[in-house]
Amino acid sequence: MREAKRFGLFILFLVAVTSVYAQTDAAAKALLDKMSSTYKGYKTVQANFTVTARQSPQAAADYSESGVILIEPSSGKYHITMDSQELISDGKTLWTVLKDVSEVQVTDVDNSATAISPVNIFSFYSSGYKYVSAADERAGNTALHVIELSPEDTQSPYYKIKLRISQSTNLLYDVTVFDKNGMRYTYAIKGTKANPTVPAGRFTFQQSQYPGVEIVDLR
Repeated sequence: MREAKRFGLFILFLVAVTSVYAQTDAAAKALLDKMSSTYKGYKTVQANFTVTARQSPQAAADYSESGVILIEPSSGKYHITMDSQELISDGKTLWTVLKDVSEVQVTDVDNSATAISPVNIFSFYSSGYKYVSAADERAGNTALHVIELSPEDTQSPYYKIKLRISQSTNLLYDVTVFDKNGMRYTYAIKGTKANPTVPAGRFTFQQSQYPGVEIVDLR
């Protein structure tokens, strides 16, 4: 559960589209811009993801969980579903559903210029990072561009993020976060769907769907 909560916090750290880019490699910037513009062209985006934590690429996973993310970039709305928790936002309010304790934490969304939320999971690099192109890689039959990012904030708990982008679709393939404590967290994105039909109320907390849950308003 500790890693699940860490994932929720990390997802919240990866988002909100801005136009300021860290200084670095022009080739890397061009690849990132192409990826970002691809996602920005969609009204809504849905994707399956798996988050895995391990000490090294060869080590057995210490933690692994899969889920689905649905976002509406223009409005800042999203709904992330995992076995352990759900994150739901209408762009103003965030409901964090903690399933193991039957609790919903309600907080305000930070809409400041530097706010981070799941809406820009595909463009978080736009502020606060330096980035460079690395050698291309392959995952099975998929050719991948590779970009390595480092946070400008030296107090950050991680020192590097490796981002891989499909060369054929310009879609994000996976993100690996290198934590200073030696852990690696990989977020693999698969099955991306552009402009899926979104049921009414999907981006707001529907209490009737969570009987018996305790609501904790932290606003």
